[in-house]
Amino acid sequence: MIKDLLWPVILQLLGIVVIIAEMILPSAGLLTIAALGLFGYSLFLVFSTVSMTAGFVFLIADMILVPVFILIGIKALAASPATLKTALKSEEGATVLQPGYQQLLGLEGKAITDLRPSGTASINGKRYDVVSSGEYISKETFIIVTAVNGNRIVVRAK
Repeated sequence: MIKDLLWPVILQLLGIVVIIAEMILPSAGLLTIAALGLFGYSLFLVFSTVSMTAGFVFLIADMILVPVFILIGIKALAASPATLKTALKSEEGATVLQPGYQQLLGLEGKAITDLRPSGTASINGKRYDVVSSGEYISKETFIIVTAVNGNRIVVRAK
């Protein structure tokens, strides 16, 4: 009896390992199909070689333990070095902003295109994408930078 249960138990454990591997390796569901095959063949062996009672015990155990082991695997994966745990922070030098945009605050320039409310302006001889506070500003109008929010430069007519 114990010898008859050895292969089904090994197949069940392999099925759990394959499901956890599916979370790590991109396989488009092929590993999940393999895991279902392992579980199915394990249940077939138990039902056909041991007994119906043992087969139902395995089936109930699968319904309870497989989700538990999957959750344990997810928790272990989250704690493993395979996951990205660090976030990019501006204190560490990561930035998506153009350096120097804050220095534009209060500077004067000229609208190159109509600002409806966005457009292009020349400030200190450089072209910048700018927005007005909602009002229309025609081209060749002198403007002043009133706010800088990230990559957004807000201007108003002078």
